[in-house]
Amino acid sequence: MKLHRDDQTVLDLIKAAGRPPLYTLSPVEARAASAASRTVMQDAPPDVAECRDLTGAGVPLRLYRGAGTAADAVLPCLIFYHGGGWVIGDLDSHDVVCRQLASATGACVIAVDYRLAPEHKFPAAVDDSAAATAWIIGNAAELKIDASRIAVGGDSAGGNLAAVMAIMARDGALPPIGYQMLVYPATDLAAVFPSYDRIVEGYLLTTTTMKWFRDHYLNNEAEQSDWRASPLRVASLAGVAPAFVVTCAHDPLCDEGRAFAERLENEGVQVTAMHYSDHMHAFFTMGKFIKASGTMILSMAAAMKAHWGMA
Repeated sequence: MKLHRDDQTVLDLIKAAGRPPLYTLSPVEARAASAASRTVMQDAPPDVAECRDLTGAGVPLRLYRGAGTAADAVLPCLIFYHGGGWVIGDLDSHDVVCRQLASATGACVIAVDYRLAPEHKFPAAVDDSAAATAWIIGNAAELKIDASRIAVGGDSAGGNLAAVMAIMARDGALPPIGYQMLVYPATDLAAVFPSYDRIVEGYLLTTTTMKWFRDHYLNNEAEQSDWRASPLRVASLAGVAPAFVVTCAHDPLCDEGRAFAERLENEGVQVTAMHYSDHMHAFFTMGKFIKASGTMILSMAAAMKAHWGMA
C-alpha cells in the first residue's frame, strides 16, 4: 500500500532539511534532534483543566486533567509511557498527545518520565515504569483518580512498557490494571518478523534504527528473550487487561504488533486491533501534518471511555 501523502510530506521535509538518520548520531545528539523537531511536527499544546509536574517513587511525572473536568472530580486515569526507543523522548515529547487524550476522554493522564538508555540500560525503564505505576495507583485518592478505572498506554517503546505493566499487574506484581492502549508497540526485540525486511530505508524508523535503539537499551543478546523486554515472548497472555492495539504497515514493528494482538485474542483477551495500511511509525506525534493522528486520538479516547462506562 502506498504511503499516505501526509506522511510523505513529512519525509520530504526531513529530507529537504538534511536531517541525518538517528542511527548515525550519538544518543545525546539524537535527543537534541528529536527535541528540535517537536514544534515543527506537533500541534500547539491545547489547554487542559490542569497540568502539573510531580514525582512519584523517585520518577518524574506529569499530570493532566482534561479540559472541562471539575477540580474535585475523581477521574479515570491513563498512565502513559512515552515512545522513543528507550533512548529518546521525555515528558515534553508527548505533552501534546497527552493533553489531547486527557481532554478527548474527559479523564486524567499521567505521563511517566522513565530513565533512558544507554545511561540506564534494561531493566531500568521497566523498573521506573513499575515503581511509578504502583505509586500512582497507591496514591489515587490524593491524585483524585479512580483506582478501579486505570489504563496503561504508550507508543512504540512506551507501548512495550505498557504491555509489560499489564502482564505484571496480571501476575500480582502491580495493582490491578483494567485496560491497555498500545500504539505500534515493540513486542519482540529479536527483530525476526517479516516487516523488518520490508522497512529498511527511507523512513523515520527503519530496521537499522530499531536495532540501534535495541542495542542501546539491552545489555546483551540474551535479554531479547526476556518477556520484560519482549512481551510477546511471555509464556501466557491469558488474563491480562483488555487491549486496544494500533499498527501501521510502513513500520518495522508492524508484524510483531499484529502478532501480539492476535495472541491476545487467541488467549481469551478482549482486543480491538486498528491497522493503518498507509501510515508510518511515529505518525501519532505528527498531528500538524498527519491528520490521521487526530483520528487515532479520538478512536483511542472512545475505546477508553467505553471501557470506563463514560457517556
